[in-house]
Amino acid sequence: MFNSIRGIITGKNVDTLCIETGGVEWDITVPSTDLSALPPVGETGRVFTWLFHKETEMRLYGFSDNKRRATFLELLKVEGIGPKGAIKIMGGIGQEELETALENEDLGRLEAVPGLGKKTAQKMLLALKGKLTFSKETERAGPYAELAEALAAMGYDKRQAVEALKTAETELPDNKNGAEREQELFKRAIILLAGN
Repeated sequence: MFNSIRGIITGKNVDTLCIETGGVEWDITVPSTDLSALPPVGETGRVFTWLFHKETEMRLYGFSDNKRRATFLELLKVEGIGPKGAIKIMGGIGQEELETALENEDLGRLEAVPGLGKKTAQKMLLALKGKLTFSKETERAGPYAELAEALAAMGYDKRQAVEALKTAETELPDNKNGAEREQELFKRAIILLAGN
């Protein structure tokens, strides 16, 4: 399916971006926080996309980067949050602030997000704590950021994945390098995480 669309940004509305590529103008629903991160009207931009499709509706959602799209997809896993709700939540709180609120279990900050009630905020805390620490954990993961992302995609807590990779690295023989080293690190990290 679509990963991203690159073209001339032809319009920005409250939660909609119009972008033209190859003679086709796309109308994409985008969180308001992402709209401001994208280039101004008239310039070339790239928007990461996700297609929502059901019998009665088809809608394209867009994000300023892959991390924001990943956040959107994580929000969809929370019971009671659909695509429109996820866009509204993301438009009401920035990425780092959302990550911090989840990490610190700041229910009050989450409840302050427009359209997010107490019950849904509680569900978000339970479902997403430790899963949205993209920026901090990717930094901490260093050269193994991609491996940490892959482990997180398998359902492991990203912080624990980073720690497991670091531990696995200390146990790895020096004679392994490149792809072979990464494969061995990945296997050992899974074993360590499974043991927790």
